Amino acid sequence: MRRLALLCLPLFALPVVVFADKGFDKAVTKLTATFHPAEAKPGQTVTLKLTVELTDGYHTYPLVQTDKKAAAMVNKVIFPAAGAVVFVGEAIDPANAEIKAEPLLGIKAMKYCTGTVVYERTAVVSPTAKAGKVTVTVPKFIVSVCDKDNCFPPKTLMPEAALTILDGPAVAVDAKYAAEVTAATEKK
Repeated sequence: MRRLALLCLPLFALPVVVFADKGFDKAVTKLTATFHPAEAKPGQTVTLKLTVELTDGYHTYPLVQTDKKAAAMVNKVIFPAAGAVVFVGEAIDPANAEIKAEPLLGIKAMKYCTGTVVYERTAVVSPTAKAGKVTVTVPKFIVSVCDKDNCFPPKTLMPEAALTILDGPAVAVDAKYAAEVTAATEKK
């Protein structure tokens, strides 16, 4: 009997791992990173949008949960250090988040997102950036997806967004971001 249990364990564990990888790939139909506007002058404010498109029947999570018991049900984004752009302010969660209770986990209000999910972060084109095309890589975007019965292991992604820095003199950095931009560009 003991020998049978040892032989069955690896056979049982293997399909779960394979299922988990296929689950994420089936759930996420597309992931894009884009700057809006896609062309900007040095000093201009732009917005990075990370867009996750989910298949019907799947959901993902915001970056922040308000219910402390749901704190583990989040995605995470690590933004790059100052370079061609300087990320300022805080990331903005998707506007289409829904809320549900998970009584078995003691959660009264867990946020989750379905369909097309957009995370945003404001950035300022470095006032000293050279004209031309640049690619900004988000070094870590950890995304969790679930269906109604299962959550799949999170995937760590490195999305890239293209930005064209226009030629010409720099524009004045928006006053509300000036201190952050100055501090970040002085560190370089």
